[in-house]
Amino acid sequence: QVQLVESGGGLVQAGGSLRLSCAASGSIFSINDMGWYRQAPGKQRDLVATITSGGTTNYEDSVKGRFTISRDNARNTVSLQMNSLKPEDTAVYYCNARIRTSLVARNDYWGQGTQVTVAS
Repeated sequence: QVQLVESGGGLVQAGGSLRLSCAASGSIFSINDMGWYRQAPGKQRDLVATITSGGTTNYEDSVKGRFTISRDNARNTVSLQMNSLKPEDTAVYYCNARIRTSLVARNDYWGQGTQVTVAS
């Protein structure tokens, strides 16, 4: 079984920073893309940022220049450094990873979500 465990959410004032972390554990053969998504109340879950196993990153336009995604392949972790936070960044943030548990089995896994609240 595979688990993704997130940490680092909380309440911050506008303009502040937070760092989210996510650790994958369990029967992991390899990890392909990892990423962060967010879901605000009443809205769909949207992509924030992704990173490939080789380190290629992709960001949603509204977070470019403010958020930085990184990963540690040896530790099976992915992080999201969030700077210059805005009230519109308020959401539940979810970690995602595409994980192979064998040569033939690959699935998307999700963390439990962590709340980020940015006060104006």
